[in-house]
Amino acid sequence: MQSSLNYYIGIDVGTGGARACIIDDAGNIVGLASEDIKLWQSGKGHYEQSTSDIWRSICSAVRRAVRENNIPATMIRGIGFDATCSLAVLSTEDDSPVSVTSPAFDTDRNVILWLDHRAVEETERINATGHKVLQYVGGAMSVEMEIPKILWLRNNMSAESFSRCKFYDLVDALTHLATGSETRSLCSLICKQGYLPKERDDSASGWPKDFLDQIGLETLSKSNFHCLGGINGENGRHLHAGELAGWLCEKAAQELGLPSGIAVGVGVIDAYAGWIGTVSAKVEFAEPSMNIRSRAEGEQGYFTRLAAVAGTSTCHLVMSPSPIFVPGVWGPYRDTIIPGCWMAEGGQSATGQLIHHVLETHPAAGQAKALALSRQTDIFTFLNERLKEMAEEQHAPHIAYLARHFFFYGDLFGNRSPIADPNMVGSVVGLTSDVSVDSLAILYYSALEFIALQTRQIVQVMNQAGHKISSVFMSGSQCRNNILVHLIASACDMPVVIPCYVNAAVCHGAAMLGAKAASSDKQGKTTDLWTIMARMSKHGKAVYPTTNRHEKTLILAKYQVFIDQCRRQREYREVVDRMIASLQ
Repeated sequence: MQSSLNYYIGIDVGTGGARACIIDDAGNIVGLASEDIKLWQSGKGHYEQSTSDIWRSICSAVRRAVRENNIPATMIRGIGFDATCSLAVLSTEDDSPVSVTSPAFDTDRNVILWLDHRAVEETERINATGHKVLQYVGGAMSVEMEIPKILWLRNNMSAESFSRCKFYDLVDALTHLATGSETRSLCSLICKQGYLPKERDDSASGWPKDFLDQIGLETLSKSNFHCLGGINGENGRHLHAGELAGWLCEKAAQELGLPSGIAVGVGVIDAYAGWIGTVSAKVEFAEPSMNIRSRAEGEQGYFTRLAAVAGTSTCHLVMSPSPIFVPGVWGPYRDTIIPGCWMAEGGQSATGQLIHHVLETHPAAGQAKALALSRQTDIFTFLNERLKEMAEEQHAPHIAYLARHFFFYGDLFGNRSPIADPNMVGSVVGLTSDVSVDSLAILYYSALEFIALQTRQIVQVMNQAGHKISSVFMSGSQCRNNILVHLIASACDMPVVIPCYVNAAVCHGAAMLGAKAASSDKQGKTTDLWTIMARMSKHGKAVYPTTNRHEKTLILAKYQVFIDQCRRQREYREVVDRMIASLQ
């Protein structure tokens, strides 16, 4: 058993599973357990989950983490949640799950997953309004956001069924299940829009009434926006990350195997928990001017750190002391994590998913897996080693040279940032008839190169708009891929910092929210998050850009081609659409 007197649990709900992370007072992870979450695909582009299934997975993960690490449940002081920015729907009558599965709406699947693209027409309708609120989502609503999904439900459910719905960001639904409280997070995609334009007079639902009326969601503003969490201070309570949402209720405590009355912090979207657990990494840069020393310098220093929270997709988060508008980048959102600060949120719709797709669909995939197994390693390590071997065999100056005439553009799942175009697709120049393992290695490398080049594009767009990003702090399993991390550092021409807990930065950040909630005094005031992050963060490792002049020149050339591929496919679509339109 660990010697700490206090423990805090971070619960992370990702696309495929739930994790329970237990930390001590110093921020050390002393327990970690995970459970799978079910995912249903009910139609093309329709992805659904169930809060009942998610809660069962959470309870199992928490019980295992506590039991297997001999953590005294009576010494657990706080709990924090994070979750994907998925839409959860509960009944206004009894909090039961409301089905989102068309056409019968007869399942217990009440969560429309973040990657669900069913609301394309609704998104186009919303963006056609040109409403001023759209400037706070990069100029155009994304099909991955929740308002289009709510509009889809309005268009496809019966009016009676829709009238009984209340809508949550998934993390708020989990906090509700844990506490019984209707407290909403200012990080919630449903809520956070409402705290931006000063001239707004209905700043609590997250969306202006005239906007909801214009797009056909006028019913949401009835009863003071009750179905969206209410009006803050009137019939709703909207708080910053980690503030005290409530106390673990008897029912939830019994299911989790914990005592009731544990402090529960206001949760955040998973990428934002990743920001907390990633940018707080302590690091000594080779360039001393980049190091954070005093607390005051630290707060300013965090504004130069881009968090790249990588998983199925990658979210790029940077905080600023004032609002900065970036085309194709969500936000700026005020107060989502730190009071008075603004967060910009770029992203790649598919990174881990893209790599997985490339490896699964190539003709040599089976052969490569067999070779990896024979070497007693995983497919990524095998391909990385094979690339090094190929470079030696061909007397190449570096690995990048192997793919110098192979141009891969990987928006196979649409583009979130900075193009904000769900119709973007992939393209390849350099295909041959080669179907060997070596051709798979080149394709795999080119997918990594694409991820790095698009990261550069996002950073460049953000900095051109006014951000001052000088380093990338990256977390997630992709950080274990040394070729990818090297490519990102070299493409962006800035250090990439990997935190101590590479795979657990997100749930480590969520656990810090539990620690913040547990610090609540009798008036409900909690320790500021900067202090919690400084106390509980660990040392990270910096990876620097290539110093090889030849490699730097090649990466710059490949970036120019990447930008051209990005632009050209949209031009090609316009040419074809124009010709088709001329026939009508």
